[in-house]
Formats: sequence, C-alpha cells, structure tokens
Amino acid sequence: MVIKKTQQALYQTYRKLDILRLVYRRLGYHFAGVQAVVKPCHWLKKSLLTRGKSFCYKQLWYGIPSHRCLQMSPVIVCNFQCLYCWRAHESDLHLTPIDPKMYEKIPYDPPKRIVDETLRAWRSILAGFKGNPKVDPKMFEEALNPIHVTLSLTGEPTLYPWVGEVIDQYFKQGFKSVFLVTNGSMPQVLRELKREPSQLYVTVPAPDKHTFRIITRPLIPDAWERLVETLRELENIRPPTVIRLTLVKGLSLKNPEKYAELISLARPTYVEVKAAMSVGYFRRRLNKDNMPKHAEIKQFAEKLSDHLRKDGYKIIGEFLPSRVVLLSTLEQPMKIIGEKG
Repeated sequence: MVIKKTQQALYQTYRKLDILRLVYRRLGYHFAGVQAVVKPCHWLKKSLLTRGKSFCYKQLWYGIPSHRCLQMSPVIVCNFQCLYCWRAHESDLHLTPIDPKMYEKIPYDPPKRIVDETLRAWRSILAGFKGNPKVDPKMFEEALNPIHVTLSLTGEPTLYPWVGEVIDQYFKQGFKSVFLVTNGSMPQVLRELKREPSQLYVTVPAPDKHTFRIITRPLIPDAWERLVETLRELENIRPPTVIRLTLVKGLSLKNPEKYAELISLARPTYVEVKAAMSVGYFRRRLNKDNMPKHAEIKQFAEKLSDHLRKDGYKIIGEFLPSRVVLLSTLEQPMKIIGEKG
C-alpha cells in the first residue's frame, strides 16, 4: 500500500511538471533540458532594436550590457507561490502545488548540459534579429555570445542540486559574471556553494512574518526563519550582495523601519527598492493598483534611508522605467563588468 501511494504521488508530480512545461512553452520560454529554461528579457530586445540607447538598470549600475545578458533558471519548481510573481504556479492551473518532499525525486539536468543547451537555445532565439535593419550587426554578433548570465528567470535556483556547479560551468565557458537570485529559503545551499556568483541577490518581499506568509504563500513551514537565516549569512558571502525589496502596494509597501531591521541584520552591499510589476501571472492574482508608482518607491526608499542612516546607507541611484531605487554604503555602484567587457 505504501509503495502504491508513493508511485501515485510520483505520477502526479510528473504530470504537474509536464503541464508546467507545456504552459511555459506557450509563454515563450525555451527549454534547455527537462527543467532548465531560458528566455530573452524585454531589455535585451530593446537594447538591440534601439542600437544600445535603451538598456536595463543592471547595465547602468553594474556594467552588465543588456544585449549580452542571458536570463535562465536551472529549475521551474519553486517552494514559494508569491502573489506578485510573473510565473505560472500550479494553483493558477487549478493544480495542487508540487510537494517539496518530491523535489528529490524529480529529474534535473546536469550542469554542463544546462550551460551548453542554454547557449544553443539562446543563439537560436536571437537568430530572428539577424538582418533586421534596426539592429546593429556588431551588437547582434555580440548578443550571440553573452558574457553575463542571471539565474533568476523562474523557479527557485537554489532548489537545483548542483547550482554551484552550474555557476562554475558558466565561468569555464568564458562568462565574465554570473548573478544568482534567490528567495532565501535554502541557506545551507548558499553556505556550501562550490563556486560563488559574481553577485548574490536575496529577495525580501515583506517586513514581517505575517505579511510574508500572505504574499509568498510558502510551501514549507519555516520559510520566514530560513530567510532570516540567509540574511544572517550575507556578511560571510565574499562577492557583492543585494537585498531586493519587491514591494506590492496595499500589501508590503509599509513599515520601512522593519525592513531596515532586516537590512541591518544582513548588511548587504546594496539594497534595491523595487516595485512589483504587473506582468504575467501577477495580473491574475492582483490588479494594476497593486503595482507602486516610481514616486511611491522613491518616497519609500527615502524613508528607508532615514532608518538606515546609522548603518551608512543612502540613495545612490534610481531607474524610473523599472521603478527601482538603489541604496548602498558606497558612493557609487561597482561595475561587475568594465566598459570594455
């Protein structure tokens, strides 16, 4: 009887993965294996079509050229079901979420295959820009050979069993920088990384445990405690670290003093105060009024800066198109990639 129940649970898990894969394909994601996915972002396309006149804040602040930035994730599963997330959750598809206990039983792609296949898929995706009169031929050739990768596209990257090895493989492939973005639910993974990223992002979407549980709808009981543990670990991370406050109007755009306490605990290199954007499946769970205006983000960042003054944090940048404000103890952000690439 126990064996039969286990088999049924595994069958249901595989079925949900198949449905998720189908939905992601329809949304324009390209699979580089069983779970690994890749998809060009809005800013890459704009950068190519404007010949570099439009670009992402990562280029402005950290020197990451938008047309050479590859976005991917080694997994499509996640142990949070955040209201503001653009990805499709199982619950959006009238399915019960995949049980985190089943993560060890589902298939994952090997690190080298992920790197090789994401590059192959990337070049296939960008082939449509070749010959476009709006696109500079030199920029197009550069775009075919990305030098930066962000593990953040969908899912929770630290659920992938060999995330450090994937980071290492991208560096071995010649990439100059690798960003890792996490929800902070796997602090032990961050402690044991085989290879650290160029920059580590931790998303902090709420100022307290109660709000956190409403917004993230975690599938694990101790999600808040794990996030706090991750924040305590940030001072031990050698590369630059970032706390990204993803703020939802009417839910988490409040209590800057409580966010300040969490930031003081972690002492990251940067704090990005960012609006949750009304894109993708956000629109099915929330409405457009839940997306803060840039002026509201700027005002909140100023209040946060006041609470963090004793720690030396101040506003050093803002980027209106993405509704994001940057705080740091530095006078200006460090360029991860120099102007010459």
